[in-house]
Amino acid sequence: MTVDVLNIKGEKTGRSVELPEDIFGIEPNDHCIYLAVKQYMAAQRQGTHKTKGRSEVQGSSKKLHKQKGTGGSRKGNIRNPLYKGGGTMFGPKPHSYSFKLNRQVKNLAKMSALSHKARENKIVVVEDLQVATPKTKDFAAMLDVLRGDARKTMVILSEYNQNVYLSGRNLASNHTVALSDINTYDITNANMLIFTESAARLFTEATEEAAA
Repeated sequence: MTVDVLNIKGEKTGRSVELPEDIFGIEPNDHCIYLAVKQYMAAQRQGTHKTKGRSEVQGSSKKLHKQKGTGGSRKGNIRNPLYKGGGTMFGPKPHSYSFKLNRQVKNLAKMSALSHKARENKIVVVEDLQVATPKTKDFAAMLDVLRGDARKTMVILSEYNQNVYLSGRNLASNHTVALSDINTYDITNANMLIFTESAARLFTEATEEAAA
């Protein structure tokens, strides 16, 4: 898949990048995407929910009345879950929602998400960003040109760049991240992926090294 490299004004630079078909051109596996997104969202849950059982609430432990001879039902103490102020039966306890997912499944999910974006022509490659000082206004102007009608974008750098990150940090519709930190959820959550030229070329280099 060949993608033209644009400048920050959206104009073609005359250069292009070849994105490997074994990453951007595979048959997407939607179930792997589902599992990867589910794992990501589950890991975001705090899991701090808690209710008190009958052994934790306040109240006397004395039996309310004798077992037999009253004509009423059998009762234990006032902390019975059936009474107001009593403990909760089978209530939630603090626990982690995270679960393990095999590395091959996660990699396939990521490649499937990238292939979906490639099929939808939602991938743009821009020349490497040269930002001397953080400037959100200039960064937003560049995004307005490159993303078209896309509502949410993800700018992917070859490596972390402090000035670029600070420039896009306050834009709610944009997520700036290094290539090594991308995940399936962020890819699917964005309407447009904007790779810097050096980040896009890393895919080709990695493929060539694997083939060597």
